Amino acid sequence: MDILPSEEEQLLKNAAREFLEAEVSTALVREMELDEIGYPPALWQQMADLGWLGLAIPEEYGGQGLPLAYMGLVMEELGRVLAPVPLHSTMVAALTVAEAGTEAQKRELLPAVCSGGMVMTWAVTERDPRLIPSAIAEQAQPDGDGWVLNGVKMFVENFNVARRCLAAVRTAPASEDNEGISLFLIDPNGVGVSQTPLVTIAKDKQSRVSFDGLRVTGADLVGELHNGWPVVERMLERATALLCCQMVGATRKDAEMAIEYAKNRVAFGRPIGSFQSIQHLCADMLLHTDGAQLLTYEALWKMDRGLPAGVEVSQAKAFANEKCEAVVRSSQVIHGGIGFMMEFDLHLWLRRVSAWSMRLGTTFDHRAKIASALLDKPGKVRLGLPLPA
Repeated sequence: MDILPSEEEQLLKNAAREFLEAEVSTALVREMELDEIGYPPALWQQMADLGWLGLAIPEEYGGQGLPLAYMGLVMEELGRVLAPVPLHSTMVAALTVAEAGTEAQKRELLPAVCSGGMVMTWAVTERDPRLIPSAIAEQAQPDGDGWVLNGVKMFVENFNVARRCLAAVRTAPASEDNEGISLFLIDPNGVGVSQTPLVTIAKDKQSRVSFDGLRVTGADLVGELHNGWPVVERMLERATALLCCQMVGATRKDAEMAIEYAKNRVAFGRPIGSFQSIQHLCADMLLHTDGAQLLTYEALWKMDRGLPAGVEVSQAKAFANEKCEAVVRSSQVIHGGIGFMMEFDLHLWLRRVSAWSMRLGTTFDHRAKIASALLDKPGKVRLGLPLPA
């Protein structure tokens, strides 16, 4: 397994960093926190023109058909500059349509995504925040040749600007054959849909979305009726891995700022980086960031080869939740009072990494998934660990 970037991947990463550092300033990040739509359309179109929106989308639908790791490299650079664009939500939904959608759905949506004309999102989380089938209670009742949706979804990203939302709903009770979950493409502006903006520590655009008698048809169904959970599970794995990429990018930038500050901040007649306690913090920052990056790209590597990657995704997210958060908090400590002043930019990275660590599964949730994978077949060797019978 080789998870180090190839020459082509490194060229993409370098080009993305050069472009984003020139186009995305902290002033823009702050401006978009207060903006009604939350992202600059001109920047979004530039990203489309660069081909980023179609990196992992099949060529027959206007994309480039590249491995998911390429998208991960771009997401990492977006996280580094905290780029306020709806790429994560759009890619998660679009790649799910590319995997499980009908030919008509693919031809309608994917070329529009690649060209920059289609922002998408997805909705799974409800009152019970666990990402498991039993937590999905929103009902879709049969109605002639379609269904009527009623219920509430929480923390739906970029719903305010999305043209389509991929929603997981319950169409039947769970059975031995399936979990009774189905996926539907929703029009955010449809009759029976309402949203309430949520205030988050990241100050990004998330919504509480209510469906009250929203009607969908068979043309809106993605995947099999009642058997949509396997598709949802793969969608969540991709979403989590790409979110980890953003966390790694933001965390590394924050660590670099802290290390540079430690070199130049003088106290008691010497740079604070000469004190052992600060040195240990800086060393841990590098260890934590590199560890999160390696685990994340291991998960992407397995996905790109069609291998089961659920455990690797959970390893990456559990590690990133704890260690990336530790890095940005250590950066606050090294900067001292600067880290707590809104006039300085450091808190932008802290707020986003902290917010991302709470999305798509807590450390406890992901550790539970890893433990389940380890123990599901007593006496077998899983993940290289011998287990007692």
